[in-house]
Amino acid sequence: MTNHKEWEILSYFNKEIECMDRSELDALIDERIRYTVKYAAENSLFYKKWFKEKNIDPAEIQSHEDLLHLPIISGKTIRENQPPVTDQFGFKTAEWKDVFTIHETSGTSGTPKSFFLTWKDWERYAEKYSRSFVSQGFGEGDRTIVCASYGMNVGANTMTLAARNIGMAIIPEGKCTFPTRIMDSYKPTSIVASTFKLIRLANRMKAEGMEPTESSIQRLVIGGESFAEETREYVSELWGCDVFNNYGSTEGTMCGECTDLSGLHVPEDFVHLDVYDPHMERFVDDGECGRIVLTTLLPVGEKCGNLLLNYDTEDTTVVVSRDKCACGRTHMKIMNPQREAETFWIAGNPFNRVDIEKGVFQRENMEYLTGEYEAFIYGGDDEGTSTLRISMECVDPNRYDSKLIEGNFLNSFFKFKSSLESAYLNDSLEIIFNYVGPKELEFYHIKGRPKRIVDRR
Repeated sequence: MTNHKEWEILSYFNKEIECMDRSELDALIDERIRYTVKYAAENSLFYKKWFKEKNIDPAEIQSHEDLLHLPIISGKTIRENQPPVTDQFGFKTAEWKDVFTIHETSGTSGTPKSFFLTWKDWERYAEKYSRSFVSQGFGEGDRTIVCASYGMNVGANTMTLAARNIGMAIIPEGKCTFPTRIMDSYKPTSIVASTFKLIRLANRMKAEGMEPTESSIQRLVIGGESFAEETREYVSELWGCDVFNNYGSTEGTMCGECTDLSGLHVPEDFVHLDVYDPHMERFVDDGECGRIVLTTLLPVGEKCGNLLLNYDTEDTTVVVSRDKCACGRTHMKIMNPQREAETFWIAGNPFNRVDIEKGVFQRENMEYLTGEYEAFIYGGDDEGTSTLRISMECVDPNRYDSKLIEGNFLNSFFKFKSSLESAYLNDSLEIIFNYVGPKELEFYHIKGRPKRIVDRR
């Protein structure tokens, strides 16, 4: 492994792995798939039972294509193989004496999923984030505010361990509502937060006489959500710096953009990412959108606390490239993933929350809007017409150009959705725009994370 000075010069955390030739990387992946499947069959109650019931010899799984013969695991599968449904944790793959921490997902869709991490798991998780941070220009002396929860989720703690690896300091705020004096006192060089948290912080600083573009911030990292490219551009303009995207999960994804800003690199030696068709029956071609399915990859001889083969993340993406990146890395790049749960259908046509956000954040619109929005879907097949009502928060509710905003929104929304545009033109889709003042959107009055689209059909 390289030392700190070499990281700074070369901009790699682990150059040998990150720049490995594609043929060598593919061979390493297949080697780890064979070991990981064998480890699962020997250490997971779920997989022991599954291999036996299906009469499959784990040794028959020799390469990533062979993963098609194994089951697709969902969050529902995990919850059905842990308390209170069962007495034991079917996906736990280490003895209790080796478990260092226990984690749960948020549980927004039912009982939280349980995950068990050994210290070695933490080291592998931290290396994934270390690679992303270094690829984004982080290094010794950086001071990073982390606006992510320090609790049962792993993200914030993983970033903190990664910071130790590369010699940067963490300011563990947890939330983005910290007093703005933090900016003056510690001169942070970066912030990790969601897009809207960064927008609100910038506006709060301006209200207190601080200009974000003149602050010590050199780069921003967005984590934990999908977003429109227009949103990134607006945040970048507000802060006057590059904005990077990281995609991570308790399950161990942890992909990140490099300074080339042309897709998120997948740490292919630690996590295998396949993209499946909507029926989950085959891999789609690179460049084609599909569901992200993850497989934990263990280095030969190592252990882990929780192991998943073919885990359906319920997120969608596109493989951008497997060629060598301009940054020198050879690990595959994917587009910013979108959550399947945030995809909705009207008149037989899909759209995602990101499509709505893209329309809101058209640059001309931002002369009048704060960026905060929410949308509601009404009606449906029985009523003939579906209604999409979009509420947008205005900087000044008495000053906005509705014709400009709505024209920009519709041009953006329908740009790649000709079928939805046809539904709009033949009156089977109605779009209503609503403009409100600061803090007047419905989600402000509801506790928890804002739900940007609500289906009320």
